[in-house]
Amino acid sequence: MRQHQPDPAPGAERERGFIVPRPDERTYVGKGKLVELQRAFGDSRAESLLVDDELSPAQQRRLEDALSTRVIDRTQLILDIFAQHAVSAEGKLQVELAQLEYNLPRMRGMWQHLERLGGGVGTRGPGESQLETDRRLARGRISLLRRRLRDLSKQRATRRKSRTRSQTPTVSLAGYTNVGKSTLLNAMTGAGASVDDRLFETLDPTTRSFEFDGRRYLLTDTVGFIRRLPHQLVEGFAATLEETLAADLVLHVVDASVDDGRMEEMVSAVDGVLGEVGAAELPVEIVLNKVDLVDPLKRRRLASTFPGAPQVSARSGEGLDELRAVVAERFGERFEAVRLLIPYDAGDRLAELYELGAPVDERIDRPEGVFVRARLSHADLRRFARFLVLEQDEASREAR
Repeated sequence: MRQHQPDPAPGAERERGFIVPRPDERTYVGKGKLVELQRAFGDSRAESLLVDDELSPAQQRRLEDALSTRVIDRTQLILDIFAQHAVSAEGKLQVELAQLEYNLPRMRGMWQHLERLGGGVGTRGPGESQLETDRRLARGRISLLRRRLRDLSKQRATRRKSRTRSQTPTVSLAGYTNVGKSTLLNAMTGAGASVDDRLFETLDPTTRSFEFDGRRYLLTDTVGFIRRLPHQLVEGFAATLEETLAADLVLHVVDASVDDGRMEEMVSAVDGVLGEVGAAELPVEIVLNKVDLVDPLKRRRLASTFPGAPQVSARSGEGLDELRAVVAERFGERFEAVRLLIPYDAGDRLAELYELGAPVDERIDRPEGVFVRARLSHADLRRFARFLVLEQDEASREAR
């Protein structure tokens, strides 16, 4: 069941001969449709009702009372899927927080005939109902989870600072769920991330590195986006969203094998989510994945629709070198080719140079020190300025 748009569209629900412009505030479907739904649900022998929209707590409660069954809206279904896929401690904390915040206003007294409760351990005292106790405990758990996630956020910020100091370019993979981002991460970096064919298979950000033309890059896989992303997920899954916002470049991975209408919808949904989380200002590069499933005619059409976008297949490896070259070109202006002569008594600086991400193109051990050709960022260039060898000095030495 899909929510009706404010502007009536063909196929919208009709009641008493009129188009209903918005869901019913009480039962979502209106009185007449509720009767039809009760009859259809009973005939189907279904165990629960799924609604492809967000229900208010009141709408969900009245539907459950009317149908005598569990009613699951869009947000709850997505959270249930996330709960099944959470692996890391942080991922589990984020799922639990999102579920608690979703369920708190939906808590109902399961034993109305016992709504009394005297004092006892964990209660405020005589007169507190079971429902009030459950809500109070849930609020306490939410506060605890938020504190733990804040601590983990500080740890992520520390790791990002170390990456920033090294000036290693960071790239995030973003895209609709199940477009092959994790497979692409594995193909580019050998990460070994899970690539099961399931929605929201990736919950926790996974960062791995790859090298191209002597330079190191960090690539981060993120959770798949969907249209109408529930706000609980935006708030709860800060880990993935922070990694996206901290990137220097976003690779927007698109499933090239779907039909044009579906592709346009998926691209629009991802653009909307990037804007919602504050990543719209980041540089974005479209990457067309799964081209091994596309015929030559559609490939030419895709090249016209997305001019310059790399066409790759994470599964077969096609186009991956081109994609690496595109990433390197994006950061080309960040680095400058230099010549350095580092004395042997400054060996710690040579080690520091290698820690920057393998920018060394050539190394020659000379009597006066180690001569290296490297590519450094402008920030790192200042740190090694005293070891710089001018081109004319090197030419004079070679002439001698």
